[in-house]
Amino acid sequence: MSATPRFYILHGDDSISRQGALAKMRAAMGEDAALNCSEFDGREASVPEILAAAKSLPFLADKRLVIARGLISHITRKGAGQAGKQATKRLIDELANLPEFARLVLVEEELLSDKNAVLKAARESGSGYIGAFKAPKDLTAWILGRARAEYDAEISPGAAAAIASVVNGDLLRAESELHKVVCYVDGERDIGEADVAALTPYVPEANVFEMVDALANGDGERALRLIYQSLHDNPKDPGFSLYGLIVRQFRLLVMAKDHLDTGGSSQAQSMGRALGVRPFVAGKLATQSRAFTLEQLERILKHLQRFDQDMKTGRIEPRLALDLLVSSLARQ
Repeated sequence: MSATPRFYILHGDDSISRQGALAKMRAAMGEDAALNCSEFDGREASVPEILAAAKSLPFLADKRLVIARGLISHITRKGAGQAGKQATKRLIDELANLPEFARLVLVEEELLSDKNAVLKAARESGSGYIGAFKAPKDLTAWILGRARAEYDAEISPGAAAAIASVVNGDLLRAESELHKVVCYVDGERDIGEADVAALTPYVPEANVFEMVDALANGDGERALRLIYQSLHDNPKDPGFSLYGLIVRQFRLLVMAKDHLDTGGSSQAQSMGRALGVRPFVAGKLATQSRAFTLEQLERILKHLQRFDQDMKTGRIEPRLALDLLVSSLARQ
């Protein structure tokens, strides 16, 4: 392998690390970047067009950077036909023969299969660089580490888990939510769950958890305050959406209670798989379900179903139903 690779394959679903590697390559171009960098959408540009750009002499510089996104997956996809095979062969044949000044970067958003023809040929040639960027399995741990390494900030495990619970595995969104909360706290203190709740879509779910905690403690006044706050924060919702979240919460609590009572694991990952929820949510459900008996939870569900029927038939307004619900549940 030459001291400086002429082509690079950056693939994988860890978009943050992948983009970071690409940013370093751009930065290495220095002041010549604007005149000697080209980007292509590999689904639209042809292999000859991309190769021609990589072989074009740089302007008043010693290297040219060409970035092609999605090219490999496009030309090697099922159904690409003869055109795809010809494009793949042309790319493989040319990779090892790029000029000294070329820096051709092939970027893929997903991990390529080890059987991918271009990837196999690149490995065998030994003349390029292959970087595989795999998204972390434990997003909470990633957020904890990212906060320290990138922002020199401390975030509680609960706050990190709260961010992870709303981004559905999307690293870019996790980074965005983390950046928001870091700026919000501005180094004045460690980042807590309340800070996440103040800035992210996690807040409605968090309010429901708090409301159920209040009901478990017989604190109907606090439960009502949380309900009114949720309705105030979501003026377009007359109460149906919030009521739906409450129904869902108690259904999950019944499932959690039954899971634990029948010998199921209380470990968040295992319980999350059994209930079909995120581990962070499963951990909270395990704790919260201990405040109720299974009989109490089943009785509460019957209350919810009755009020739900009354709302759907127009016999009661959602907000009044929520008031009556809290009054009845706080006495359970």
